[in-house]
Amino acid sequence: MITLSNVHKSFNGNIVLNGVNLTISEGEMLALIGRSGIGKSVLLKHIVGLIKPDAGDILIDGININRLRGKELEAIRKRFGFLFQEGALFDSLTVYDNVAFPLREKTSLSEEMIREKVFCELENMGLEKDAHKYPAELSGGMRKRAALARAMVMQPSIMLFDEPTTGLDPIIGQSILNYIQACHKRGGFTGIIVTHDVPRVFSIVQRIAMLHDGNIILIGTYEHIIQEKNPIFEQFLSGNLNGPLTYS
Repeated sequence: MITLSNVHKSFNGNIVLNGVNLTISEGEMLALIGRSGIGKSVLLKHIVGLIKPDAGDILIDGININRLRGKELEAIRKRFGFLFQEGALFDSLTVYDNVAFPLREKTSLSEEMIREKVFCELENMGLEKDAHKYPAELSGGMRKRAALARAMVMQPSIMLFDEPTTGLDPIIGQSILNYIQACHKRGGFTGIIVTHDVPRVFSIVQRIAMLHDGNIILIGTYEHIIQEKNPIFEQFLSGNLNGPLTYS
């Protein structure tokens, strides 16, 4: 489904991605972990075609999106759903209209069909009674669920989650992970979840990839990675500040 081959990216001479290689199978959920500011969100933006690499290839179902422009690139992007870190809801729209927005913008469905799809997703998120509310009237967890409903209403084949539990307490954060897992089971999409919410996220993904110094230094199941006893992964997991976070 998704293949990154020798992807490089620098900003103002600062190397962010330094030959990243990564393959994600159709229907797989992968957790992308690593320190803050190390390039995880940049990697997501490459996958959806918002940033072009300096070198390397990014393939979606065998199509190199680096070579696409205009309508061809837009057609690929329609397959994606994106849950932003802050939810990115429109403050001036109700929950209902936020979720309906992509259907109104990108389809020719009747309002009756839109209503049916919107309430289906709101019910999945436990928000059917809050459809008339505005984002400012919602708790942080409810806003994330509304944003997830908006992302899922187009039935994407690929979902990208950028720090979906940031700013939430542990209980609400776990509930958001549970909703993401339920969406994955229903939709069967290919998913990448960028998060620091470890180790809880490991229960909802098939594999983990760790980005460090511009490269994927570890990839595999949680059980496989634990057996490798990689000092960077162990330090990241424990949050232990003793010693430099270096890799050799």
